[in-house]
Amino acid sequence: MSITVQGEQALFEHAAHLFGDVRDEFVCAAEDMWTWTAPSARDRLRAIRSQRPPGSRVCKLYTPKALADEADEHALVEVSAAGVEVRICLTPLPHETIVMDRRFAIMAGPPTRGVRSYTLVEEPAVVASILSLYWATWEKSPTLASFRADRTPSLSPESRDILRLLARGLKDEAAARHLNLSLRTYRRRVAEILLLLNADSRFQAGQKAQELGLVP
Repeated sequence: MSITVQGEQALFEHAAHLFGDVRDEFVCAAEDMWTWTAPSARDRLRAIRSQRPPGSRVCKLYTPKALADEADEHALVEVSAAGVEVRICLTPLPHETIVMDRRFAIMAGPPTRGVRSYTLVEEPAVVASILSLYWATWEKSPTLASFRADRTPSLSPESRDILRLLARGLKDEAAARHLNLSLRTYRRRVAEILLLLNADSRFQAGQKAQELGLVP
């Protein structure tokens, strides 16, 4: 059985219980992390997913567009650190696809006048075919860690300024004043940069930044 609905509100009316009932496996494929255009839909889905039972597997397949800027890359690294399996598909992906517990699939269509269609599929043979294509693409795609190991992270001009100040050895208070940031914000930004550089210390971050040509 399958049904097509128009818009995210209609999708949640028909499928919110499916997201909440995931017990074993949740997989999705999308160009980037902004699958849901409406902030309310993203917040609602995030709340449902946070209740998933321990031990359930979550796999997310994205294109390099998911690492297009620093905020997105940082969010994706945090998602991976939380236990979600993330891989980066190097070829274009069709519109978003979600499969839950190998029983239900949701396929998004292109927007028409700002509204997207969503097809909910429960036919076992069709769901199995979708999963077969998903796993074939998954196996050919590098993990997030291996993909990031071969590229320079996306860093904003502010982050590059912070790295330069770290290289100069400025104390946090002085660096924060120089950038017109609060001390708390500055230290949070430093921690985010360390995470993006996969560095355990500021010294290591400085070394990696020089190796990657991020600072002179």
